[in-house]
Amino acid sequence: MAAVDTDPSTLYVVRNEVDADCEYHCDAVASRFPAADEVDFVAGERIPLDDADGVVLTGSTAAVYESERRPWIDDQATLVRELVDREIPTLGVCFGHQIANAALGGTVEHVGTTARLVEATLADEPLFEGVAPVVPALHGDAVTEPGAEMEVIASADHARVFGTRHRSAPLWTVQFHPEVTAALRDRLVEDFGWEPTAFSFDDVSADRIFEHFDRFVAEATP
Repeated sequence: MAAVDTDPSTLYVVRNEVDADCEYHCDAVASRFPAADEVDFVAGERIPLDDADGVVLTGSTAAVYESERRPWIDDQATLVRELVDREIPTLGVCFGHQIANAALGGTVEHVGTTARLVEATLADEPLFEGVAPVVPALHGDAVTEPGAEMEVIASADHARVFGTRHRSAPLWTVQFHPEVTAALRDRLVEDFGWEPTAFSFDDVSADRIFEHFDRFVAEATP
């Protein structure tokens, strides 16, 4: 599927990976938004919120409950609350899903690694228009209780809170990885023990989520 062109909106992709060898999933997200500005949050870069029309929070091999040794995590939780207050369209992916819910009072726990294609139940909601239920799951932590004002919009057998949406602010989150395609499978096998299932990447259309989010940003941009 073609990359998303966010121009003339100003969109920021917040990179959260702490392991240089795993940056490829952040690269995959950023490649979907070639006009976006990338922000290395772990390295201390921050978003100029007065200029932001939309924000994407990537995944990470860090955990949201590691803030004592990773102070940037608390900074990102503060960022989430500011994005909600300012009503800036925001999409959280995996770690982004977890930090968004944790920032709003939800609970994130270690539940064991899931690294495979799974079948999800997706709500009838614009973010998931045309998105097939088979999606790439790659995570060891999960949101067990959503944050305040966050509605569950996706679930799976192994993760009840598999996607959320804020009731009033333009904030959407997904635990799964819309950016993961068959092109990354070898790396996922090597790094995370990716498991084969009866599903195929031919069954996956989760990257449409990026197109929908891009539309939400464009519609909200003055």
